[in-house]
Amino acid sequence: MKGTITVIEKGTLRVHSYMAPEAGINVTTQLIETPSRLIAVDGQVNVADADEVAEYAKGLGKPLDRLIITHEHPDHFQGAARFNAPIHALPAVRDQMAARGDLRDLNGVPVLAAEVAPTVLITPGTEVIDGVPFVFEAVSGGETADQLLIRLPEHGVMVAQDLVYHQTHVFVGHNDIDRWQVILQDLADPAYETILPGHGLPAGQGVLTEMAEYLQVARELLGDDGQAYKEAMIKRFPTHRIPFIIDIGNYYLFGTRPA
Repeated sequence: MKGTITVIEKGTLRVHSYMAPEAGINVTTQLIETPSRLIAVDGQVNVADADEVAEYAKGLGKPLDRLIITHEHPDHFQGAARFNAPIHALPAVRDQMAARGDLRDLNGVPVLAAEVAPTVLITPGTEVIDGVPFVFEAVSGGETADQLLIRLPEHGVMVAQDLVYHQTHVFVGHNDIDRWQVILQDLADPAYETILPGHGLPAGQGVLTEMAEYLQVARELLGDDGQAYKEAMIKRFPTHRIPFIIDIGNYYLFGTRPA
């Protein structure tokens, strides 16, 4: 397996967190295993990585109930069709995904918009799935305009996805750092001892402080020179992975196409 699987036991719940290899920018798909089914969250940037995590899910021997897409950035949905499950998303996220049209993954594999389009719309609130309460919250601003946050309050699990990165560089392409800092403060809650990020391995509450510190430095260093910003962030955070994420952000901010 090229990706990394982390399994977390939470009583009647088990979380299988699949982190793609660096070539897949460490995008993380969460497989939430309830007593009789699986719920997947986010569908990978590369089709090959989606195939790998979907095959792993098959090996768990439970039906895949749905694939939830948390936001409209292509690195989290380009492999969605490979899960062969109903695709769920917030209405705003569905519309933003559709606006992107057909795409290609990082390996050049075509991704047709019609094949990854969500068909089930999520209404914020609590849904009990296989006896497990899932709390769906719509979050505006920060990493992107609209994003889904999922809480599993009975098990102390927060599926934060791209509201939180763990030991990887962070996409700030929408330059909404002030709002993002407020969101991180709102997420701080010791009742949620497990936080699942959209890039990187599962973490605890301490990852929120790490994220806040990274964003503070980003605010200080982000000017009008994307390459200078990238070099400065790599110097300040030398152990963080995937500097290519900074290149993607620079494309959004300055029109500088990633190499």
